[in-house]
Amino acid sequence: MRTCVGCKRRALIGELLRVVAVAGRVVVDGRRRLPGRGAWLHPDPDCLAKAERRRAFPRALRATGALDAREVREHVGLTTTHHEPGTSPGSRGTKEAGRPVMSQP
Repeated sequence: MRTCVGCKRRALIGELLRVVAVAGRVVVDGRRRLPGRGAWLHPDPDCLAKAERRRAFPRALRATGALDAREVREHVGLTTTHHEPGTSPGSRGTKEAGRPVMSQP
């Protein structure tokens, strides 16, 4: 269990992204192998916004000065699912790319 630096909720490691500070930037550690102190974040734009608003990355990563979180913003933007207007997140039909979703037995 780890705590998200954005929303402060505890979650399983598999549900969170590990991020580390590298040369003044916050980078996503997808394999969870980069050296240095890491911080954990839900792959959710709201959690990222809260973490940035609270200035949680420099504090959690024990870095001096501001850190550029552009790479994390891009990663969270790419991994989040965008839904068509009027559909719910759990609705079936088509994927983001417009391909049909295979129904489960």
